[in-house]
Amino acid sequence: MYTRSISIRPLLWLGDVRNGRAVVRSTHTKSVDKSPERLRSDKVWPSADDAVADLTSGSLVLSAGFGLCGTAETIIAAILRRTDLKDLTAVSNNAGNAGDAGLSPLIRSGQISSMILSFVGSNKALEHAYLGGRIALELSPQGTLAERIACGGKGIPAFYTSTGAGTYVETGQIPRKYFPRAEGDKGALKVQANGIPKDVKIFKDGKRYLLEEAIPGDVAIVRAWKVDKAGNCVFRYATRAFGGLMARASKLTIVEAEEIVEIGDIHPMDVNLPGIFVDRIVPATVAKKMEIVTTSPSPSTSASPASTPSSPPPELSGEKHDARLRREKIAKRAAKELKDGFYCNLGVGMPTLAVSYLKPDVKVWLQSENGLLGMGPYPTEDKVDADLVNAGKETVTLVPGASVFDSVESFGMIRGGHVDVSILGAMEVSAAGDLASYSIPGKLVKGMGGAMDLVSNPDATKVIVATDHLDKNGRSKIKQLCTLPLTGSKCVSRIITNLCVFDVDRENGILTLVELAENVSVEEVREKTDAKFTVAETVGHMEDED
Repeated sequence: MYTRSISIRPLLWLGDVRNGRAVVRSTHTKSVDKSPERLRSDKVWPSADDAVADLTSGSLVLSAGFGLCGTAETIIAAILRRTDLKDLTAVSNNAGNAGDAGLSPLIRSGQISSMILSFVGSNKALEHAYLGGRIALELSPQGTLAERIACGGKGIPAFYTSTGAGTYVETGQIPRKYFPRAEGDKGALKVQANGIPKDVKIFKDGKRYLLEEAIPGDVAIVRAWKVDKAGNCVFRYATRAFGGLMARASKLTIVEAEEIVEIGDIHPMDVNLPGIFVDRIVPATVAKKMEIVTTSPSPSTSASPASTPSSPPPELSGEKHDARLRREKIAKRAAKELKDGFYCNLGVGMPTLAVSYLKPDVKVWLQSENGLLGMGPYPTEDKVDADLVNAGKETVTLVPGASVFDSVESFGMIRGGHVDVSILGAMEVSAAGDLASYSIPGKLVKGMGGAMDLVSNPDATKVIVATDHLDKNGRSKIKQLCTLPLTGSKCVSRIITNLCVFDVDRENGILTLVELAENVSVEEVREKTDAKFTVAETVGHMEDED
């Protein structure tokens, strides 16, 4: 029997601040039982409580899952019962929902003091804890986060990426921690620790690239569908997004298995994660969670249609009716950007509606950044699968010819320019094609998710914004210069609103009006647009057929 000493190197602010910048705490060590007996012949532990009994405070925990898809709920519950376990840094794509799923319980209990993640989303508890100074956050673009974790498991200390160039990710202006303030305090937020500016290098292509450091973990917590007693794992559908990445990058990996089988029961061709990366296996005793169950009506029922890519939404009235009409108008026009055979990534919300208006002879491949290519319509109620969700955490189906993969491969497709077109929403977009879509400083913290990666190669992937022309307060979203933190710089080539279509000259910062909606004049567009623009010699109509 031997005990191996494991170094802990926290990557996030953990308590020391100098000149408003985060300072990493000095290294310390912990001990975890990784004896040869455990490693090689007895990886199966009786329970998650047993498997986490020797974890120590201050650990960096890699938590698999996308939304609530593939989260290690059994292990998280066991860590929650370890009330002595504190000061954890959690690395995850997101932190679960605002309820009792994902990492949310550990945030509410105060056991997690800091996080590295890409998306806060609708988790108001996390957002309030961050703005209230009770937790530190490092927001990292989703594809960059996946690559940082992957490098952590490969012994690669850092890499360069164009994602985030020209944004607060580059300059370190996204606050990592605010000074604590009392509940109900509406005063101005005060930044306690800012991010750290990235090293920048310009390569032969003339583009700016940011140096991103790897994230090796102390402990990984993962959920798998099937695991044999040697630790070989099989992941279902979208649970591949981060499952294997987290396991490979950690010194100690604990997997909760929905089914534990004998060695040899999993064919070598079916292994998604080799057993060499797995140290402890426990039975999954907590049921899977689903964040957003979205269904299509069954063909055999007469139920009112759900909001699906293949069926219109139910009738609405008043402001909601007007909003729906605007969304439909924008989505119909956006659909014309999707050509037969295209590989497309459509953002959450309005962009996703575009496929509802494709012509019957137009077939496209829908890519989702959480590791799906070939998404189909929403499932009927009897076909709902908790392991099959899109980037918006909605339940979906796959079409014949579809494939599934992890987040590193997914964002390789995106950054590598293999996706033909990406359609996103926006808070603001500028005359030069700058996009702002993830944060209102001090008020709203959604996180960039995969958006920064999606706009990182606009020369290869056409980036289109589909958005209302005005925000909810009646202000133009089409700006001469963006006032909010940028998602991408000079990345948008076309803007589609409920009033018109603009083409963007990204190099020269020139906006050109090329189409008008029905009953909309150039004068009305000028009145409602903050940005300066020119008018094409021939202005088309948004409603015209191709």
